[in-house]
Amino acid sequence: MYPWLRQGLFLLPPETAHEVALNTLSAGRFIGLPRLLGGCGESKPVELMGLTFPNPVGLAAGLDKNGDHIDALGQLGFGFIEVGTVTPKPQPGNPKPRMFRLPEHEALINRLGFNNKGVDHLVERLKHARYDGIIGANIGKQKDTPVDQAAGDYLTCLDKVYPYCDYVTVNISSPNTANLRELQDTGHLRELLAELTARRDRLATEHDGHRPVLIKIAPDWEDPALNASLEVIGESGIDGVIATNTTLARTGVNGHRHANEVGGLSGAPLRSLADEVLKRARRVLGSDFPIIGLGGITRGEDAAAKQRAGADLVQLYTGFIYRGPALIAECIRAWHLDAPQQRA
Repeated sequence: MYPWLRQGLFLLPPETAHEVALNTLSAGRFIGLPRLLGGCGESKPVELMGLTFPNPVGLAAGLDKNGDHIDALGQLGFGFIEVGTVTPKPQPGNPKPRMFRLPEHEALINRLGFNNKGVDHLVERLKHARYDGIIGANIGKQKDTPVDQAAGDYLTCLDKVYPYCDYVTVNISSPNTANLRELQDTGHLRELLAELTARRDRLATEHDGHRPVLIKIAPDWEDPALNASLEVIGESGIDGVIATNTTLARTGVNGHRHANEVGGLSGAPLRSLADEVLKRARRVLGSDFPIIGLGGITRGEDAAAKQRAGADLVQLYTGFIYRGPALIAECIRAWHLDAPQQRA
């Protein structure tokens, strides 16, 4: 069914199609539409960070920025759903158009810029969510907050989402908020992680429960800088890493009419770059450090390859838009068929 639905959706501008698809899915939840599209979800639990994930395949942040569609998306078969990125206050993001399809490459370019309804809206949605899988909240800084004051934005969001989600992801790697990636530099990163882990520990005491806090990193690194930042992450006490966000590179899509659009590239062309960062993260951080693999998964084998590269779980975004809910079950099956093999 999904290929026919996609054909119609792709006649619409990308953001319009996004809204129509999510609103339809939520409206159809009451007649079982998401379950019909997703089929029977597979139960293949994974234990990580003190949490039990119903299966290893999750939805990445960005699709449901405001948590308005958690229950409908949950019925598609995901083992976990990450909502956001949200900021302390609502903000409109960058001017439109700001999302572009590259269907020949199973890719997207976006420069959305953390458009969202604000953390308070997300908290209300989290309070009312009935999805029984794992929910992560992805948090960011306000567009106009200077980098040297960014910690305040992250701490504000962390305080508010902490009681209502299962884990929190700190987004310091979007290419669409000016200077945000400076927070990956070792000096800024060390200070930010120290504040985050201290606040996490305080909140764990206040709320009688530990919520893991993860850092989402970029794929665009020189090796020495990546190694240095990963070492800071490993020493910080942070709970895990998501590798990776979108890329500024255009390898594999050069010549496409949208290739020169400003923004982050996601989808199949990102796969090899994201996998290399994932492998490096596993080598630097060691065998036990939690890592979620993201970037370029369009087939079940891509998820299995991330497992071999060192991922404990995976997330989907662009591949899900192109392939639909069938990709979820395909990735779950490939992941568990590949489980006995050793990591690369």
